Amino acid sequence: MKKVLALGLILMMLLGCMSIASAEEVKPVILVVSFGTSYNDNRELTIGAVEADIQAAYPDWEVRRAFTAQTIIDILAERDGIQTDNVTEAMERLVADGVKKVVLQPTHLMHGYEYDDVMAEITPYIDQFDSFAVGEPLLSSIEDYEGVIDALLAENENVGSEDVALVYMGHGTEHFANAAYSQLQALMRAEGYENAFVGTVESFPGLDDMLSQVAVFGATKVILQPLMVVAGDHANNDMAGDEADSWKTAFTQAGYEVECVIEGLGQNQAVRDIYVEHVGAAIESIG
Repeated sequence: MKKVLALGLILMMLLGCMSIASAEEVKPVILVVSFGTSYNDNRELTIGAVEADIQAAYPDWEVRRAFTAQTIIDILAERDGIQTDNVTEAMERLVADGVKKVVLQPTHLMHGYEYDDVMAEITPYIDQFDSFAVGEPLLSSIEDYEGVIDALLAENENVGSEDVALVYMGHGTEHFANAAYSQLQALMRAEGYENAFVGTVESFPGLDDMLSQVAVFGATKVILQPLMVVAGDHANNDMAGDEADSWKTAFTQAGYEVECVIEGLGQNQAVRDIYVEHVGAAIESIG
């Protein structure tokens, strides 16, 4: 009888040790949340590059992906067989996997509607983790704005040209955070970048504003580039498409030589570094 009890005690101890070891093996997770894109090549050059840099900077953490655009998620699943969690699914998976320490890092540019929606989705789950922090979007402080300006313009060979206008096309939003675009251009001016302009597809300043500002500046050539993490549908169609309502067509018809740079912000190392810094700040906040 004593032998049976002793064996049972040993077994319980072993199971307890295994349970503790198993719990310790669950890595903390950095959940990188992006809008998403159906452009496979640019997705990995941008979102994938941001995730890879975060993973390299924090090797003791597991980096996971979630998209906010369900339409994109559905397209990738049906067309390519690529399964991507939305935010709710990602949170459910974290809970089910027994993760206790989480940092959520959005790749959104600002605290707009997408960011607000993410915060609403994650709120019911936060109490189920020992530690949970949310990193800031790209443009969250004056230092962030200055970092993005440096990333775009510090080594741009066309800076200071009287003949070339550098026009950056953002998405735009009805959210009050849309002021970030005008603030970005204002800070560009304050730093002496007179030939850089920032507009949006769906808000203010719009295409007409850009045409007007560039005309006043007096450039003969316009270089268009997306102010978006990914060079996806907006960059390829709204900006660089051949349709009558594209920015490329509008500037061409206005008499400018037009060059389109199909490159998302995620392809810029200095921009990715800002996201990595925001992850670091979030990690530091929870110890």
